[in-house]
Amino acid sequence: MVDFKRKESYNVQDLIKIMQILREPGGCPWDAEQTHESIKKNLIEETYEVIEAINKDDKELLCEELGDLLMQVVFHAQMEQEAGVFDFDTVSDGVCKKLIERHPHVFGDVSISGVDDVLTNWDAIKRKTKKQKTTTESMLSVPRELPALMRAAKLQKKAADVGFDWSEVSGALDKLEEEIAELRQAISNNDGENMAEELGDLLFSAVNVSRFIKADAEEALTAASDKFLARFTTVEQLASERGIDMKSAGIDELDRLWDEAKANNN
Repeated sequence: MVDFKRKESYNVQDLIKIMQILREPGGCPWDAEQTHESIKKNLIEETYEVIEAINKDDKELLCEELGDLLMQVVFHAQMEQEAGVFDFDTVSDGVCKKLIERHPHVFGDVSISGVDDVLTNWDAIKRKTKKQKTTTESMLSVPRELPALMRAAKLQKKAADVGFDWSEVSGALDKLEEEIAELRQAISNNDGENMAEELGDLLFSAVNVSRFIKADAEEALTAASDKFLARFTTVEQLASERGIDMKSAGIDELDRLWDEAKANNN
């Protein structure tokens, strides 16, 4: 039994102490052997579970999932504390200084006229702090590990901020149609490598269109996937009710069921 006093209510310092105990000899063997690399996927999973709680507007679940996400931050900070590099206080100090520096309209004497000024100042201060002199350097700071659609949108916005953009959505739509034609040609040529490249260009162009119509590409694709799932569920139910074997029915019959499902589900 470790030397730990149970309490009615705990705070972040208790969380840090618990993580220390778990990692120490006599603590938890699993926690003790983890590395940044071994638990990095856990961090991603906990982040998406926070998003799920927000989407469900479930405050109780949100509180729980934020705790799980905070635990991941403490876990990673504890590893670096053991290595003598930094600790949780160092992490907190860094983000506090960043918030103060990037809100000069709150903690300084800079005047703003609205939200757009806040974002413009934030980006300018960020580039100065990170010594980014060119837009390319700013683009390179966008993590490659981001979801692909999100990364594409961020890169496109940075290019648009310096004028590298269509003047209106029609230009983006024309480019999208151009990429569709190029993908068709690659498929016609049975060029596997080029097919993948042209598909990527097509998706990138679709994200460009999403910026112009002010739709988040990630959320739009998630909604489309939800819609597909709902309609497919109806198709499967209709097939079952009518004794139709989906594997042998043929695409024409399944298309008719799909159209019926589409009419039912909108």
